[in-house]
Amino acid sequence: MKNVLTILICLIVLNTQAQTYTPTAGNIAARAAFQDRKFGMFIHWGASSVLSDEEWVMENRGIEVKDYKKLIKLFNPTNFDAAKWVSTAKQAGMKYIVFITRHHDGFSNWDTKYSDWKITNTPYKKDVLKMLAAECKKQGIELGLYYSTLDWSRDDYPYETGRTGKKSGRTQKSNYAAYLQFMQNQLTELLTNYGPISCIWLDGHWDQTNPEGSADRSSRIDWKYEELYGLIHQLQPNCMIGNNHHLDPINGEDFQMFEQDLPGQNKSGLSFQSTSALPLESCITMNKSWGFSIKDHHYKTFQEVIHTLVGAAGRNTNLLLNVGPMPNGEIGMEFTDTLALVGNWTRQFGQSIYGTRGGPMQAEKWGVTTQNKDFVFVHVFEKPTNGLITIPGKYNAATILVMNNGSWITGMDTQEGLQIDIAQFTIESPDLILKLAKK
Repeated sequence: MKNVLTILICLIVLNTQAQTYTPTAGNIAARAAFQDRKFGMFIHWGASSVLSDEEWVMENRGIEVKDYKKLIKLFNPTNFDAAKWVSTAKQAGMKYIVFITRHHDGFSNWDTKYSDWKITNTPYKKDVLKMLAAECKKQGIELGLYYSTLDWSRDDYPYETGRTGKKSGRTQKSNYAAYLQFMQNQLTELLTNYGPISCIWLDGHWDQTNPEGSADRSSRIDWKYEELYGLIHQLQPNCMIGNNHHLDPINGEDFQMFEQDLPGQNKSGLSFQSTSALPLESCITMNKSWGFSIKDHHYKTFQEVIHTLVGAAGRNTNLLLNVGPMPNGEIGMEFTDTLALVGNWTRQFGQSIYGTRGGPMQAEKWGVTTQNKDFVFVHVFEKPTNGLITIPGKYNAATILVMNNGSWITGMDTQEGLQIDIAQFTIESPDLILKLAKK
């Protein structure tokens, strides 16, 4: 009996240790640096781009694996230019890039040893990730990697219990142990051969759960995240892990993401999760598609992008803004023209978002606030009916800078905070920005 009790105690201790994640000092520093950057570029691109109908085209059109993989003979992005991709992001004021290494169709955008369904087996033959990583390093842009835990093309992925991939023509029994080993092998390549990686951005957990909003969102398979997350942190301890599972954070994760929503919103029907204390990120498209879609012309305006960027910063959140390059490797002018305007704004007003955290008040209909240790920045999108806004806290009421034109105005101290009359101003696109000095 004593031996049985000892074994039980050991099992409990081991289980507790397996469930406990303590980030390294370097990881904590990486989280703070991540929050300082505020603005990144998401890039959805791969063999699916050839069909010009978004990255879910295999699933949406019900294309079987044997037919879909013919794209390997057609994907030839001869106009891919890593320097242009990175400089487009940099000139827009973006501080990091998250690149799709493998989406749900299983196509690998690097020279992996563990799959023949990869970019180096296309007519293009080159390892685009290697070129992108080198260019990010050259231009001082952090690189994160998106990796799908879901696969519509592999037989070993547990497709039988998944919500998607039912039309792929697979009949062989799945084997998650083999699939987990495959993911571990690929992640080891990504975290060994391409230099420091700022984050691993996982996606696909939701395939094994009931739909978002359901009372029961438990997974139908054991993903073995303690092994997967442990491997990532072992290979690169400072690399942050995020998982787009549309749930509250799971032990071992370093940041929390929201898809097509800012925290506190649920316009997409995907964001039922609560906002955690981890660093936050919202991934949002510039039109309605993630991957290239030749028929999607619903592009956000310059003002809409700035309101989204500032709205994220005011909620203490990074914006990961998506582009879907064309199959030839070019980022279309519908993206680049707007990003050039965004870059003009970030060069002039970037101090109001970079290095800041959420401001002293919740987001309002009229706008949001951000702050650093010395200043609060007030972003006004529309004037309140009475023309008055009140910012909680103590400030130098006589020196309020209107950043748009360099003029100075005066506010009035009240018990609720600093009251500012903005009735005199016309709110020109995209926003009115006031800079308040903290006392």
